[in-house]
This record gives sequence, structure tokens and C-alpha cells, in this order.
Amino acid sequence: MRTTALIYGLMLAVPVVGLAQFGPRTPEQDSLFARQQRKTQADHRAMMAALNIKELRPGPSGNPQAPNAANVDESKATTYTSLPDPLTLKNGKKVTTAKEWWQKRRPEIVEDFDREVYGRMPANTPKVTWEVVSSKDTVNGSYPIKLKQLLGHVDNSVYPAIKVDIELTLATPANATGPVPVMMSYGFRFPAGFRPPQPPSSTTAPAALTWQQQLLDKGWGYAVIYPTTYQADNGAGLTEGIIGLVNKGQPRKPDDWGALRAWAWGASRALDYFETDKAVDARQVGIEGLSRYGKAAAVTMAYEPRIAIGFIGSSGEGGVKIHRRTFGEQVENVASSAEYHWMAGNFIKYAGPLTPNDLPVDAHELVALCAPRPVFISSGSPKVEGQWVDAKGMFLGGAYAGPVYELLGKKGLGTMEFPPIETALIGGDIAFRQHSGGHTTGPNWPTFLQFADRYMRVKGETAKRGSK
Repeated sequence: MRTTALIYGLMLAVPVVGLAQFGPRTPEQDSLFARQQRKTQADHRAMMAALNIKELRPGPSGNPQAPNAANVDESKATTYTSLPDPLTLKNGKKVTTAKEWWQKRRPEIVEDFDREVYGRMPANTPKVTWEVVSSKDTVNGSYPIKLKQLLGHVDNSVYPAIKVDIELTLATPANATGPVPVMMSYGFRFPAGFRPPQPPSSTTAPAALTWQQQLLDKGWGYAVIYPTTYQADNGAGLTEGIIGLVNKGQPRKPDDWGALRAWAWGASRALDYFETDKAVDARQVGIEGLSRYGKAAAVTMAYEPRIAIGFIGSSGEGGVKIHRRTFGEQVENVASSAEYHWMAGNFIKYAGPLTPNDLPVDAHELVALCAPRPVFISSGSPKVEGQWVDAKGMFLGGAYAGPVYELLGKKGLGTMEFPPIETALIGGDIAFRQHSGGHTTGPNWPTFLQFADRYMRVKGETAKRGSK
């Protein structure tokens, strides 16, 4: 059962373009997959050439039986001697006031992430016009809801050859008497013909309420945004989608944005819509995501100040896991042709000739960019989810962000000691919990909502709640 769960977690940790190999495919799908792979690899080689890189160090394997298996020995994890200090300016001066953080240090950190890690979003991006495709009164379990299906039409007048639409679903309590808080989740879209493997039965016992129903039970709403509708999850798509549109079909420059920033851009456009919808309290919108979308949720929270709270699920390398830790997935994996499209092209440098120790920033500073807003970091069990995402590395990403939160009058995790599994650290404005299930945020939703209750609440009388 543990092996099945590990395989399940690893499958979800690879890009969608790679997932197709695990499911039955038609000859047409085989051909499409092969073309995507060739185009992805060609783009990756071209970016390496632009950076004058001849070869990269290979990343470790997620298969614990492989000769090059990723390290899961904690005694070998801390090969680094220091981390960048989020409160020390590049000139060496220590930041001691909130004003210095906002005006001096935070912009330095943002610039480093823009240039070297996630890429720069263009100064001007196309306008998005939202269309309500359908709106109906229905139920989710026993909860009456108003369900809307929306399309965000991206203005492509500058390059009509590329058409981009953002798919978004919004559900709010049908009988709410005013605007309600909403949690927006990044939703997976698997390739046609692909059947996601099922995790062990021990981790799939249905909860009393789904995550959506838990939100509705509080009088909140929920939304699901589908990132691959506006930016593909592969390198072949970098000349398409929103990135391709703004580049008029041309390849990226080394500091251009990658898919994570592009997905975050789409979430910001969804927020634009929420600000026009009277059913939504747009000042109380949170973001949630798992795996690659956990990375996207962290990036969204860091770059979009209107997001009120973040629920970051198993984000691993490229998310809130410390880059410098030699444990689980590594920088070299994300810099490979399988995952480089998530990041700026410049990120590839740190898999050769540079190393993760040369990065000007690390993941704790991504969490620091979320300050002073609340962030909940979620992970699964090492026995069920596996060690690839590095739960302790994500915990440390939150813990080392604490000084910034404290400078801004908030509380960090309150400890540097990695807690036992299922121990909820929710007393501060950075929270952490490792549940005993697999590669999912599911078991952590009740704890997250307990944490979120300190920050988000329905204003005034709300809809009558459905029976359980």
C-alpha cells in the first residue's frame, strides 16, 4: 500500500505533459505527446544555449529503489552553511522598521525572484473580459448554491494567432444575504484518456464533508480556476497561452515569466472579476493549491496583495521548500526539461554551472513576501505521500520567514523544531501541519479553516446551512 501511495504522489509531482505516459492513449495522443516532448526539449536546449550552458547536473530520482534516489536521510540534508537573510539589505545594513521592509528590502527580494527564479511578468498584460457562461441554482450535497461557470476572454488583438481563455467556476451560498468569503483553488485538468491512479483505500475514506461543503457549512463560497486553460503545463506551451501571447509567439528571454507566474496572473484576473460580483467579499478571498499548484498558490500569495490568506499544499521544490536542502526533489529536477517551464529561464543556471547555494534568495523569502497575511503550509505523511516534497524543508521555509512577520507586528511559527505528524502549529500567522494521509490537502482542511477563522468571516446574517 505504501508503494502504491508513493507512486501516486510521484505521478502528481510531475508535469501534466509527463502524466500522459501513465494512462491509456490513442495513436493520436501518442503523436501529440511525442510532438510536445520534442518541442519542449528543443525549447529547453535553446534556453541553455542562450545562457551559454553546455550541460546540467541531473536531479535525483523520486524512486527510492533507484541508484540515484533522492536523499531522505536528515543527517545529510543540511549541506548548506547559511541562508539569505530576509532582513539584511544588499548593502549589508539590517532592516529594523516596517518602512524599511516595504520601501527597501522587499523590493530587493522581489527583484531577485523576478530575475532568477519565477521570471518577470510583463509591465503590461492584456485586458480580460469576463463572461458568465452559465448561472444556476443547484446543490452541493445538502447545501443550496448559486453556481456560475465563467470564461475570461483575454484580449489578443496584438497577436490574433493566439487565443486565450481562463476557465473559472464560482459557487456561493444561494441564500446568503450579503457578500461572502471565497476560497479559490487551483484545479487539475488531466489529459484526455488519462486516469489518475487511486491512492490506497486507507487514505481515501470519504470525509464527512468535502472541502467545498466545509466552506459552504461556514457560509463561505468556493471557486476553482483551471491554470492549464490559459498556460500549458509544459515547455512546448511557452510560445502559446498568455506567455506566448505577450511574446507574440516568440520564445522567452531568460528573465521572462514562467508558468507559475502566469498561473498567478490568471488568479489575479479572477480577483478582478470577484470585485465586480456582489455575491463575493473580494477583500476575503484566499488561495489554495496542491503540488505544482501549491507552488502556484505560494507565488500567487507572494505577488498578489489582494489575496487574504494562503493554503499551500505540498509545494515542495520551487515552492516553500528550502532550495538549499539536499532532501527530496532538488533544484536540478526543476531545472530539467520536465519542469523548467514553471520558472524563469535563468533558474536553469543553478543546475549548472551555478548551484543552489548561489541563489540570491531562498524559499523562506517567498513566504516572507506574503507577510503580514496568514499562510498555512500543508504536507502529507512521509510514509504515504513519500519524502519527495520534503515536509521539513517546507516547515523551515515557513519558520525562517518568522522574523519578517514579527517585524510587521505579526507572529511566526513560534518554533524551529519540526513537529510530530498531525501536530497543528496554528498559533501564529504562519501555520504548519503534516497530516497522516497522502498527496492531498484534504485531511488538513478542517485545521486550515480553524486557522482561517481568525482572519475571515461572513459579515451579517448568512444562508441557512444544509443538514449533514
